Amino acid sequence: MARLVPKHGPRKYVVVLACISLLGVALVADFLWASSSSSSSLNWSNSLDVSLNSPRTKPKAAGKNNKDIKAFISEGPNATFADIPAPQLEWEEMAEAPVPRLDGAAIQIKNLLYVFAGYGTIDYVHSHVDIYNFTDNTWGGKFDMPKEMAHSHLGMVTDGRYIYVVTGQYGPQCRGPTARNFVLDTETKEWHDLPPLPFPRYAPATQLWRGRLHVMGGSKEDRHEPALDHWSLAVKDGKALEKEWKSEIPIPRGGPHRACVVVNDQLLVIGGQEGDFMAKPGSPIFKCARRNEVVFSNVYMLDDGSKWKELPPMPKPDSHIEFAWVIVNNSIIIAGGTTEKHPVTKKMVLVGEVFRFNLNNLEWSVVGKMPFRIKTTLVGFWNGWLYFTSGQRDRGPLDPAPKKVIGGMWRTKLIL
Repeated sequence: MARLVPKHGPRKYVVVLACISLLGVALVADFLWASSSSSSSLNWSNSLDVSLNSPRTKPKAAGKNNKDIKAFISEGPNATFADIPAPQLEWEEMAEAPVPRLDGAAIQIKNLLYVFAGYGTIDYVHSHVDIYNFTDNTWGGKFDMPKEMAHSHLGMVTDGRYIYVVTGQYGPQCRGPTARNFVLDTETKEWHDLPPLPFPRYAPATQLWRGRLHVMGGSKEDRHEPALDHWSLAVKDGKALEKEWKSEIPIPRGGPHRACVVVNDQLLVIGGQEGDFMAKPGSPIFKCARRNEVVFSNVYMLDDGSKWKELPPMPKPDSHIEFAWVIVNNSIIIAGGTTEKHPVTKKMVLVGEVFRFNLNNLEWSVVGKMPFRIKTTLVGFWNGWLYFTSGQRDRGPLDPAPKKVIGGMWRTKLIL
């Protein structure tokens, strides 16, 4: 008996199969959309344009309910909220440094800028000195540092010939500090030892004042806890005149990464922060892990040796500026740095302004903008030109978070 086939049967099967296929495509698309949405939320804080108006962004914040968070995101600051309006200076790019550097150190003696140490990458640190000649705008004269000398977070100052190098971090990542200190004779390129500090420190404020080498604040051995200690050592012509450091009046607020300046026979400590990255517990490579940091704008002056006086604060909190300053026309010029983290993304925010502290009237102003925001830059001044090199720059005009470590050298004609 022949099998009866319903009329239009094959067409019905085709329609059913097509419906099943369309349903499958819809389910896959829905899954991909959900994955994309989740991925977007995870990577939101790393995007170049950190928009706070995205309806899918739902960050959590302590002490805020969901309604408060939504209101803060829609009405809160954008990614460039910390920028201060200022004229754009005309910058000229010069010869690039032999290597990029982060958290390096620099000292200017006449027409030469001595650039020391620093991170090349988080896993590699430099252990040599490069020299930039402002007269012919060239790099040269590379020589090695002592093997026992710290590689980053150094304290450093000069008397015009000898460079005194104090404590700092030894090695890459977030390794421990060393208490070893050295002095460099820039005419002979010879290194000599100085008495070690009572305790090692990270990035302490360091200066020569009234015949003594002063070391103040910084971070303690765990890299995070602010230190208030203040020690001094009598020195002359590259030699220590004492065997041990003397305890001095503690600094009012501790912490690393601040400018320390002697001008008009007064010792000033500017900006800085409390807290820093720490080594991850148990990590065999001392892998860096971020901890809470508080950046501040305080300015302190020690003018009589017995007590600190607070001066007008910086226009905004600023840190990572220990070698980012110069003195021009009785003013302190500071370029770049880091300020308070973004209130929503919690990302680090870099500084792109050039600040001036006029010592005649003790007033701060913003004299211009840098070509980009940058921290731990190394600054010099020669024949009317303000120079900076090295550091870690921002992700772009709309994202002040740190990204690339650079070795470029830039300059602008500074008119005050």
